Amino acid sequence: MLLATLTTIKLGGNAKEYVACTTNDDIIAALSHAKENNMRVHVLGGGSNSIFADSGFDGLVVHIQTKGITTTPDGELTAQAGENWDNVVQYAIANNLTGIECLSGIPGSCGGTPFQNVGAYGQEVSQTISHVDAIDRTSLEAVRFTNEECIFGYRTSRFKEQDFNKYIITSVTFKLIPNGTPNIRYGELSSLVSETSSLQETRNAVLSLRKKKSMLVDPTDPNSISCGSFFTNPIISKKKLDTIQENSQEQIPHYNSEADQVKLSAAWLVEHAGFVKGTKRGNVGISQNHSLALINRGGSTQELLRFAEEIQQAVKQKFDIQLALEPLVIQ
Repeated sequence: MLLATLTTIKLGGNAKEYVACTTNDDIIAALSHAKENNMRVHVLGGGSNSIFADSGFDGLVVHIQTKGITTTPDGELTAQAGENWDNVVQYAIANNLTGIECLSGIPGSCGGTPFQNVGAYGQEVSQTISHVDAIDRTSLEAVRFTNEECIFGYRTSRFKEQDFNKYIITSVTFKLIPNGTPNIRYGELSSLVSETSSLQETRNAVLSLRKKKSMLVDPTDPNSISCGSFFTNPIISKKKLDTIQENSQEQIPHYNSEADQVKLSAAWLVEHAGFVKGTKRGNVGISQNHSLALINRGGSTQELLRFAEEIQQAVKQKFDIQLALEPLVIQ
């Protein structure tokens, strides 16, 4: 199986073995097969946050394609991990459930959303997740995590950090608000809609904003051949910001985070380190519509990662800040 065909950035060689899992029993069988044959395993969802090596993956790729969405009268929505995330958002809106409408248009699968605490336009899934069901990759037993037990942080969770590769998420349950009104917290979005707008109007506005930034999967838009934002917004101490600001001639925009921490704009740092929208490096580059989206223009994973490292080094040299990658690089 050519892995490039399974990712939004269209990069990566062949998998040694590949299996599409449509049930949890399929997942358990795949893990048992890998264990019996001493094979590495990579679990793939929607492919929007994955970058495979040009040489491919020398192991078993387990592609989660479980489907199904259910709701309860009190607003609980449970979606299987393989459901397309935007289909989950549409389902919630169609059933007048409020809480994830601002996350419209984000590519990928539902199971990937708690992994990195997906967020956009003032919402994060951690605000509405009730619990996450998963399979322990070693014991093959089912396990459930409450919201608190997921240890959510900015674009992260226990599944991405301390328990990386320990569990396979099988379904996610959200506690949404029946017949609620949109909670508009993001300035750019509030200029288009308000809390008196319908959920569908909010969704339409979000999709419009994402389309302008080439942040929707669109076969007709070459700027959308990406993993979305390639770098996360760095969170640093106010003391470090003061030190950096003393050595910078430019006023560094920032937003209060927690306690004595602030969040910086990775997009601003990239641009002010000399990498503007539309910058090209061989057959890769930066989107013409979003300075955080690195795009594939017919290149290779090696080219892309080399360019990403060039950007990281420039930001580090100018601002003494190390940008972290948002997508997973699977070697």
